Amino acid sequence: MTRSDLVEELAARFAQLTHRDAEYAVKTILDAMSDALVRGHRIEIRGFGSFTVNRRPPRIGRNPRSGESVQIPEKRVPHFKPGKALREAVDARSAELDAEKKRRA
Repeated sequence: MTRSDLVEELAARFAQLTHRDAEYAVKTILDAMSDALVRGHRIEIRGFGSFTVNRRPPRIGRNPRSGESVQIPEKRVPHFKPGKALREAVDARSAELDAEKKRRA
């Protein structure tokens, strides 16, 4: 699902929202989440999952073309950990789809 798909879904589910309002709502939520992660905060959405910032320490890497050693600096990267309800829902739905494919074959 893309950002525009999310906007379309939101506008379709809530008739009182115009397409522009739905787009603004999605942008506002994503901007707030990005800002929170930039500040180092943790985001937890119950039943869905949590977003945190992980630290990747500096390391020595290799340039694949020349084989030369390259210093890779420390990085901070966003990390998503799905919640139990989301994991179980995905697993159950995946099993249903697999069973449906086997029946058709």
